[in-house]
Amino acid sequence: MVIGVAAATFLLLHAIPGDPARQVLGLHASAAAIAALRHRWGLDSSLASQFGRYIGDVVTLKLGDSYVYGLPVTTIIAQRIGETAGLVAIATVIAVAITLPLAAIAASHRDRAADHAVRGVSVIGLGMPSFWLGIVLIEVFAVHLRLLPVGGSGSGLLGHLEALLLPSLTAALAIVPLLVRSLRVGMLDVLGADFVAAERANGLGELRVLVWHVARNALIPTLTLLGLNIAFLIAAR
Repeated sequence: MVIGVAAATFLLLHAIPGDPARQVLGLHASAAAIAALRHRWGLDSSLASQFGRYIGDVVTLKLGDSYVYGLPVTTIIAQRIGETAGLVAIATVIAVAITLPLAAIAASHRDRAADHAVRGVSVIGLGMPSFWLGIVLIEVFAVHLRLLPVGGSGSGLLGHLEALLLPSLTAALAIVPLLVRSLRVGMLDVLGADFVAAERANGLGELRVLVWHVARNALIPTLTLLGLNIAFLIAAR
């Protein structure tokens, strides 16, 4: 799958109209300068040769230089990977902490007021652009309540966590509606299983049944969806 995605990405980039060398050097660059840059990049070789070199460079982390920042790509990634990992980790924890109780409430009160409320909030959340939600959170928690900083990275561990809280909350709320809907459906399927009825007959409380038996067996599709959204958050960051 990885090789297929890499090949598709490589071919699509080559199918896009335009010459990368001309885009970098500008419209007024001479033909000789463009030809020299194309040769240096290996763009004048066959597609098979270019693809082989591309895969080799990716495997060995030879990602080249960024023409926007003027630095090696690996250097830029190294500079930002810490903050990105922290943001994604906090966002994941917040998303899971919100998803589990909401999905449990909705599944245990199927087609009742609580279920309709959770589903309604999920639909509204799906329609909210994350950038707008971020602005609202900044307006409420940073500008009016003055509880969290608007930006920056903070100083010290607590300051850094405070600085990451608002963007992490924004990122978490953007994916929570999808996770809640997925986990609710999974829990409803598991609630009808025979072993759940047996656990209830043995006298287990409803909360323990939901958390230790229903949620654990319904988590696999939701975890897959969470993994995809974590990858999206890393790419978006």
